[in-house]
Amino acid sequence: MKTEFSLTQLADPDIAEADKILRACVHCGFCTATCPTYVLLGDELDSPRGRIYLIKEMLEKDKSPTAEVVKHIDRCLSCLACMTTCPSGVHYMHLVDQARVRIEKDYSRPLAERALRAVLALVLPRPGLFRASMIMARLARPFAALVPAKAAATPGLMRRIKAMLALAPKSLPARGPSGGSVFPAQGEKRGRVALLQGCAQQVLAPRINQAAINLLTRHGIEVVLVKDEQCCGALTHHLGQDGDALARARANINVWIKEAEQGGLDAILITASGCGTVIKDYGYMLREDRDFASPAAQISALAKDITEYLAGISLMSSSQKGDVTVAYHSACSLQHGQKITALPKELLSKNGFVVKDVPESHLCCGSAGTYNILQPDIASKLRDRKVASIATVKPDMIAAGNIGCMVQIAGGTSVPVVHTIELLDWATGGPRPGLN
Repeated sequence: MKTEFSLTQLADPDIAEADKILRACVHCGFCTATCPTYVLLGDELDSPRGRIYLIKEMLEKDKSPTAEVVKHIDRCLSCLACMTTCPSGVHYMHLVDQARVRIEKDYSRPLAERALRAVLALVLPRPGLFRASMIMARLARPFAALVPAKAAATPGLMRRIKAMLALAPKSLPARGPSGGSVFPAQGEKRGRVALLQGCAQQVLAPRINQAAINLLTRHGIEVVLVKDEQCCGALTHHLGQDGDALARARANINVWIKEAEQGGLDAILITASGCGTVIKDYGYMLREDRDFASPAAQISALAKDITEYLAGISLMSSSQKGDVTVAYHSACSLQHGQKITALPKELLSKNGFVVKDVPESHLCCGSAGTYNILQPDIASKLRDRKVASIATVKPDMIAAGNIGCMVQIAGGTSVPVVHTIELLDWATGGPRPGLN
């Protein structure tokens, strides 16, 4: 794609990167076939190719985003299926992230939408506030039934509020272990890792990290929950609030580097793949920061999805399961963002599960961070499509590697939705998941 940035514009590292990404695009349109919003809506501007044109014009002409541009960028899930499909290696993720920052900086949204986004950015990265909000949401759930069922009859803000209330669980589990906790290896010590505590996950499903701790320590790995760790920054990053996201990244880099220097770390393990994709990108996000470029790259290199690390461990198999058919949902951030596709399925198969691929596995379930709140109509259609695809393989359980996907899919099915690590913990002597 031909670009026409001025030399002055190209002096900006972000614009220079955008120029490189845009020039890689050859307009082939392969991305349209795998873009969930294009598949649903059939609008060229709701495809990666269409959004690339919109972003190119906005950046080249250095003009404020229009309402039309914002609408189509907001509809992007950042599922990154287009990057898996693209034969030219267009790094769409970095381009759309840059567009979101520009929108946040230069576009004035309606007051109600600004307020909603501010609340999400305030509450979701803070487990204490998020837990309190879930308690309040449970109390408000009966009022959600009073909101008209037909989306067309419901104002946009009310539909989003209804979507938030629908995602709230009926009850909250007990709190998990706090930052600063260390879980010693059982038997001979074979390694030492930090385990990302997460934000929403530690409130909604602390059992996931507990399963990871149990499995790792059972196999001789010491696990530390690093004190003063923060949200990874993914939530605010995808809202275009890069100031907040980068501040969180720097804070995490500081505490992880300190932990690595004091006690040694083989890896920083992540059980929420949406977080993993962003942490692995810290090196890029802070590439121009003189003080943090090198440590950010070091942290990105240490970051691993839990399944990546387990692939290097010989797991102790147990015969307690029986035949269990598992539909494996490949989270977008794992398969497209981190390019981890076969590994989780191989681990499950090797440990006795009957693993079934889900038809249209490349299409997003509609969770995508805060997307199922901000774009509830599209998100619910994608969820229903995903659940219907899963039903065709008649599973006993559904496995996924991301808490957002788990919550989203569970909202449309009665089949237990569990994390891959819970199944692997069960296979090696832990409790059966999906019973709570």
